[in-house]
Amino acid sequence: MSFTTKRWASLGALAFTAALVAGACNSGTPSTAPVSAAASEAPASQAASQGPASAAASGGAASTAPSSAPTQAAGGGTGKAPNIFVVGGKADDPFWSRVKRGAEDAGMIVKAEGGSVTWLAPANYNNLGPDAAKLLQTALSQNPGAVVGPDWVPDAEDAAFEAIVAAKVPLIVYNSGYLAAAQKVGALNYVGSDDNVAGATAGKYLASHGFKHALCVNDFPGASFAEARCGGIKQGMTSAGAQYTELPLPSSDYGNQTAVSQAVKAAILKDPTIDVIMTLGVSDEPAVQSAIDQANARSTVKAATFDMDTTTLQDVKSGKLLFTIDQQPYMQGFLAVSMLNQYVQWGLTMPQQPVLTGPAIVDASGVDAALAGAAAGTR
Repeated sequence: MSFTTKRWASLGALAFTAALVAGACNSGTPSTAPVSAAASEAPASQAASQGPASAAASGGAASTAPSSAPTQAAGGGTGKAPNIFVVGGKADDPFWSRVKRGAEDAGMIVKAEGGSVTWLAPANYNNLGPDAAKLLQTALSQNPGAVVGPDWVPDAEDAAFEAIVAAKVPLIVYNSGYLAAAQKVGALNYVGSDDNVAGATAGKYLASHGFKHALCVNDFPGASFAEARCGGIKQGMTSAGAQYTELPLPSSDYGNQTAVSQAVKAAILKDPTIDVIMTLGVSDEPAVQSAIDQANARSTVKAATFDMDTTTLQDVKSGKLLFTIDQQPYMQGFLAVSMLNQYVQWGLTMPQQPVLTGPAIVDASGVDAALAGAAAGTR
């Protein structure tokens, strides 16, 4: 591929990226309608929907209004495709496998232009913040052209992010931390959802559909995304006069079906006013379904979750699950890598800050389109 051809390919990719995000970035409100069938964008969790997820840096509601200009100016316009390092969740995590695919799909353009994309992930989520910081340090040690990373636990990770920026390496924070965290460490932008808004959207949806007492299963207490999601649910429920309870569990329990189901069953039996249970990611959803059955509460207790996979969407379709909150994980990986590639080579930036990929509610009215995207590995 000639230099001119490569440049036109890069510019075409940027135009495609801009078209995909323009509508979402210019809107200040989350979607509460079913996600559209345009699965080309593809999607979104220590959680991730599995594993870590996205979150506002603080527990309060974060602004979704875009700001005007990127904060980091170094490293742009080199004319050379970068070697990009992407820190994310485990590849066997259903949520993060989609983020990874998005990054790798964008990486095909980077590779064709002479660069590379390398994925770095922790072995587990037991020590999320420190492990993520080590991965960021590993990325910096490899003389990267650019870095992408989630700010899951700011207290543990921010020093590593700041070291990347101090080394004049272009950085995008994605998935967790939101714009405030990205600006704090000097990143170019934030790509992802606003988890506080996502939680509030879920809480308002539940209250408007007649639910009186929500239980949020938080097995990542202290992680920014988890606190933002549960905090948002609390805001949404209590603002409508409904009740909210949080069930904190150790992060080692995430995805542990026995531990989570026993804890949720005990909570249901202890407080029969609980009528809906929210999990932070799809890995815990089967355990909640089991707990509801074990407590003989199928007729009185419903469930909903964040993020999605094929099983989760089938549960929405069958009525076992009320809805899921989509943050489009594929797009988080694809957009972050694409934006950094354009910035490093040509000095091109997206004018919107943040670049939002969610939230949106997927309920029975929109589940078929989401299932089609999930079958393609992009939702």
